[in-house]
Amino acid sequence: MALPNPYAQYQHQSVMTASPGDLTLMLYNGCIKFIKQGQVAVEQKDISGAHSAIRRAQDIILEFMATLDMQIDLSHNLVTLYEYINQRLAEANIRKDNQILAECLGLVTELRDTWAEVVRLNRGHK
Repeated sequence: MALPNPYAQYQHQSVMTASPGDLTLMLYNGCIKFIKQGQVAVEQKDISGAHSAIRRAQDIILEFMATLDMQIDLSHNLVTLYEYINQRLAEANIRKDNQILAECLGLVTELRDTWAEVVRLNRGHK
């Protein structure tokens, strides 16, 4: 597969060589990016752009839900939180509501920051 530019090559290589923890962190960062894009699109009255960005954020949340190991107790708490975020993103998409998007952004940012700390601590123990 030919990649069009050096930045795309770098991104591809970053994903291909990332640890599972780093991949999860990348997904959280992507979700945050899409929520922010949705907020900008809502402000600009770009209905299609808002819908697309919010759906991409939802896709990441749904992927997190699908990959949880439900044998782990913490997963039950996470799935409940992910379901809530997904439901709120859907509501924000229908209403084009930046207050709801801000709530979702706060929740996902908190999850990302917690996960980043877990990855950092895990690296310290290796």
